Amino acid sequence: MTTIVTGSSGLLGSALIRSLRADGVRVVRLVRRAPQSADESFWNPGKGLIDPAALEGAEAVVHLAGAGIGDRRWTEEHRREVLRSRVEGTRTLVTALTRLSAPPAVLLSGSAVGYYGDTGDREVDESAPSGEGFLAEVVRAWEAEAEPAAAAGIRTATLRTGLVLSGEGGMLRRVLPIFKLGLGAPLGSGRQYWSWISVDDWVRAVRHVMGERAVQGPVNLTAPEPVTNAAFTAALARAVRRPAMPLPVPAPVLRAALGGFAQEGVLTGQRVLPRRLLDSGYAFRHIHLNEALSAVL
Repeated sequence: MTTIVTGSSGLLGSALIRSLRADGVRVVRLVRRAPQSADESFWNPGKGLIDPAALEGAEAVVHLAGAGIGDRRWTEEHRREVLRSRVEGTRTLVTALTRLSAPPAVLLSGSAVGYYGDTGDREVDESAPSGEGFLAEVVRAWEAEAEPAAAAGIRTATLRTGLVLSGEGGMLRRVLPIFKLGLGAPLGSGRQYWSWISVDDWVRAVRHVMGERAVQGPVNLTAPEPVTNAAFTAALARAVRRPAMPLPVPAPVLRAALGGFAQEGVLTGQRVLPRRLLDSGYAFRHIHLNEALSAVL
């Protein structure tokens, strides 16, 4: 079996590839530099360049490439890059896949829970409509670019991923030093919901979707028990055995430091349930946040 992976150097792509290769799956990585091994193939999504021969005969494609959302201040230029990288990358890949003489059986295309906008206390699953804001706009455009693959007969699932917990990277790795100093604190009101998933469950869930032929369309990759930011802060402080600060970080301070990302990525949230995963028989390893933090730390 051969699986194509884009975004393979990122936290999620790297973890997925390790799991696939451990089970003997051949993985071909699409990279935007000169290939350095036989398992790499060059592509330039911005220019629509991709080698169809590298895709021919693959059973599955996992598309995770896209500019980082929360690792830089949201300037207008960065906003354009976030949107452009997802739209152009997905369009280039899907166009090539639909032209293959033997297209893959399944395409798993990256997405995000930002699709739902700010849901407040309301629980949402895959049947909920899209919300408002820049991230919701990005996800709508991103997922739309995957639709021609489904129309061409390729089983297509869009992976609406929440906050992935890993000790090797991502948000958790960035905030751990702060919490280890006893300086962790709720953000804004602390009442906004964060929908999280352990990196182990994320990889296992992706592989589950890859193998379940009945699963298609949007799939929420989140644990069944989202928590508020205040609860997340308290749990992480306990996990590193340090107190949390009693006073929250004020919203104006966050907006001054992070710009637009503060409002949509930090101060608002989504209370997302993984309905399609659960209905398809997926069994989570980490349902409770405390268990997940212990496992990844």
